[in-house]
This record gives sequence, C-alpha cells and structure tokens, in this order.
Amino acid sequence: MSAAFDTVIIGAGNAGVSLAARLRRDGQHNIALVDPSPVHRYRPMLNYAATGLARMGRYERAMSSVVPAGVQLLPHLAGRVDTDAHTVTLGPRDEGPTVTYDNLVVCPGLTPRWDAIPGLDRAYIDGWAVSAHVPEYAGRACAALVRVREGTVVFSVPPEPASCGGTVLKAMFLACDRWRREEVLDRIDVHLVTPFRGLLGLDPCDSRLQPLIQQYGITVHDESEVAAVDHHARTVTLDGPVPATIEHVNLAYVTPLSRAPKFVAEAGLSDGGDAGLVEVDPQLLRHARVDSVWGLGDAATVGTRPSGGALRSQVAVVADNLRAARDGGTVARYDGYTIIPIAVSRDRLMLAEHDRDGVPAPSVRGIDLTVPRRSTYAFDRYLQPVVYFRKLLRGRV
Repeated sequence: MSAAFDTVIIGAGNAGVSLAARLRRDGQHNIALVDPSPVHRYRPMLNYAATGLARMGRYERAMSSVVPAGVQLLPHLAGRVDTDAHTVTLGPRDEGPTVTYDNLVVCPGLTPRWDAIPGLDRAYIDGWAVSAHVPEYAGRACAALVRVREGTVVFSVPPEPASCGGTVLKAMFLACDRWRREEVLDRIDVHLVTPFRGLLGLDPCDSRLQPLIQQYGITVHDESEVAAVDHHARTVTLDGPVPATIEHVNLAYVTPLSRAPKFVAEAGLSDGGDAGLVEVDPQLLRHARVDSVWGLGDAATVGTRPSGGALRSQVAVVADNLRAARDGGTVARYDGYTIIPIAVSRDRLMLAEHDRDGVPAPSVRGIDLTVPRRSTYAFDRYLQPVVYFRKLLRGRV
C-alpha cells in the first residue's frame, strides 16, 4: 500500500515536529512524519539528568502525543529514498510501504559511529564509559557521574558533527559543582578533551569559563580528540598537538563520533564526507542538487554548531522557503545563529550565542548573557521545557 503526501519529513525530533506544526499553521494539510521511536525526548535536559538534577522521565512524551493534529505519523525507519521517483520506502530492509512526496525534508538526527574510536563500544558495555547523548545508555549515565567519589574522570567534547557538542561542558561543570558540595572534588582528577582551541574556540565564552576551569582544577587537552579507549587497561588515548594517554580512568564521559543515517548517502543526498551529512545550501537549507529535498538539524551541512536555538531559526527558514517554492515570493536565509547553554553550577548558567563564523550574535541588547546568571539557569532548567512542549512543538515559537 502506498500513500501520497505534499510534504514528507524524515525525523520527529525537535526539528521535524516543530516544522510539521509550523507548516500546519501556514495552511498545509497533507504532511507525514517518519520516525520509528515511540518516545519524544526533550534532549537539553539530558545533561541535568546525568548529574542527578532532573528525572529524564518527566521530559519524555509518547511520540503520538506530540505529533501535530492533522499530521500523519508513520512509525517506521526510512529505509530507502528515491529522489527521481519522489518516494520513501519504509522499514529497515525496504520491506515496508512506499510513500510519495512533492517535497522531502530530511532531519533524522545522527547515529553513533562506534568503529571510529577503537575500544569505546566495549568500554560502554563494561560500564565505565557513558554519555547521556547515547539513547540506549542515557539511564546509566545519569547514575555513573553521581556515584563517582574518587579517581580520574574524562569528559570529551565530540568533534562536529555532534548533537551535544559544547553542552558536554554543562555536564562537566554540574558534576564538579556536585563533587565540590559533597567535599570529594579534591579526590577526583578531572580532564577535559576538546577539539577546539581553548575550550570551545569562542570568545568571550572561553574567557568567562577559564577561571572556573582553574577553580575546579580541570586539566584541559585542547585541539585534541579521543583516539582510542583500552577497556582492559582503563586508558583513554588522545590525538592532538601533544599526544597523551590518560591512565587509570574511573569514568569516561565520551560521546561516540556521529554520522547521518546510511539512507542519506545511499540516496545520493550526502556531501561525500565520512559523516555523510545531507548536503544543503547552508543559507537556503535546500539540497545542493535536488530541488525537492530540504535538510536541517544535526545531520545537515548547515555550517554551524547544533542547538535548539539554531533549529528554531532553521525551521522558520525551511517553512518560509517551502512556501516560496510553492507560491513564489522572497526566500528566507539562515545566518547560522546558534546558542550553547552552559551551566557552571547548580544555580548559574551562561549563554554563548554566535553565528556560523563564531562571531557573537547576542539576542538581547544591553545584557551580557555570557555572564553566568541565576536567571538564565532558571530559564534553561525550568521554563524552557515548558516553552518547548507547549509552544515550540506546536509551531508557536
């Protein structure tokens, strides 16, 4: 059995659901969302949950409950895309139904590349490597950091593309703040591995955070990446200007490298890189070679670091440009705006807002949001989830 839709959206995360809602509010009716997950998760809460400051179950909803009214949810994997025939075949082995589309939006998120860091998968199985951003291990991460009382802990900011990126610093600082309050921080040797110069390669963000790095006693390995993990010797090997091996590691908060789902490359939609991202014009978010295909989010070549704030801008651009392609009119452009929220303690948080070139792009005049504040922490921790479920996923932001 097949069905025909005006717009098919692959991926029902933040990008897919909020775009579907926005298109509905713009008057489109024949829309399908393709995603096999039964659960929709508010991902920015993961690092709070990892340090014991939130219960992740409170920020999860049944997928069927967040899909906008009038949008059809197709609870399957996208198995194969044929851009010539304008079809998507559902199911992991192309055994499911086939749907047709006028426009296809690809925002499936990223999947782990376990083979990219030798030994990491075994360390996860053994339980001493974790990340809240790997769904099947998220629950374990929420307990692992809380249990640490001594030894060596390694945090790693994954190189792009990554769905968590700089927010790993949130987990690190929250963990350090917890250990300090529990009077065990002086017994824990904390290491941060980052692919960027400094911390995130962003000013004034890095300058604001350096005093906290010193205060918490964190050793920074900048311009470096995790190259290998030895699950027997409990070591983490780094590749960078100064290659190093961190020994006797009690816990490694290391997120695997990521890639787009394989169907992207198999459909001829990727940029040809190792991560196989959807190749879009980073301003228009239309595919570079296939006019009927659009891409946004973590798995697209949007040229900036991913965030919920980035998605809000991208969703608006794709919605406007879909309308312009259908009805004519001025096209919208995405300037690469993104935001990295970094909690530095259990009651203070800073916001690093910038464009795709790393130039600061503050959204509020007269207030320097790179200064850690209680108000920004309260907004990020308590108010933003309410806005997300009640407004953003309904196309009202």
